[in-house]
Amino acid sequence: MTGQLGVRVTEDMLEHGYKELTLPAGRDGSHRIERNALHIWPRGGFMLIALPNIDGSFTVTLFLALKGGVESFAALDSRAAVDAFFASHFPDVVPRMPGLAREFLERPVGRMGTVRADAWSAGEAAVLLGDAAHAIVPFHGQGMNACFEDCFELDRLLRSASDWRSAFEQFFQLRKPDTDAIAAMALENFLEMRDTVRDPKFMLRKELSFELERRHPERFIPRYSMVMFHHEIPYRVAFERGRTQTDVLTRLTTTADAVADIPIAQMDTLVTRLLEPLPVSAAREP
Repeated sequence: MTGQLGVRVTEDMLEHGYKELTLPAGRDGSHRIERNALHIWPRGGFMLIALPNIDGSFTVTLFLALKGGVESFAALDSRAAVDAFFASHFPDVVPRMPGLAREFLERPVGRMGTVRADAWSAGEAAVLLGDAAHAIVPFHGQGMNACFEDCFELDRLLRSASDWRSAFEQFFQLRKPDTDAIAAMALENFLEMRDTVRDPKFMLRKELSFELERRHPERFIPRYSMVMFHHEIPYRVAFERGRTQTDVLTRLTTTADAVADIPIAQMDTLVTRLLEPLPVSAAREP
């Protein structure tokens, strides 16, 4: 849609929604499943995740299609339907969540989507930052970090630009490629969490990615690590290199069942041919 200022804005809402539920702590206040982990139950078109809280409980979130067939929020409108759905798809969770059906029926369904705009400012009068300019789905945990980066970069530009209008324009040109990149990666991570992790080759590719990082730390850093732990690497660089690295992993594991099956020379040749060394601090300048 196009707003009053002539700015084109799109809101791409997922066909999936979510509900937050609770896996309570044990009687002694302890965590009833491993607390130092992100728990994921991938089921292809939907998934359940659990994140630990400091009080011993877990926040359990179901990501599910809003409509369509028995595997959708629209179909889970009674206690019997909820009980049958969880017993069928997540039987190990049911005994640990005694209030599951009641809580499920009481909680609202949340919506998720991606916001994109082809301009973030109105002259020198106002500028958008964070979710107002580039909201993303939550599957990479980077929404707040992206906003903090906005604040950092805008502050830097305001200090050096001759006027606010030019600062705002530079800010948009600088940040838009990065925010587009993290939006795309968050959507891809949703697919990976609910589906790709079930691929028999998934763990092999993960193991190989760590081996390639060990052998070539200046060239190969797993995309997830680039986004989550290497904050000097812009999102756009992580996105672009991540695609090349996925190609490397796919080529090397097509006919292999274990990392030991892959010739070291083949690993090294492919990495050095396709991936240039990554600077310690990738350029952020427009």
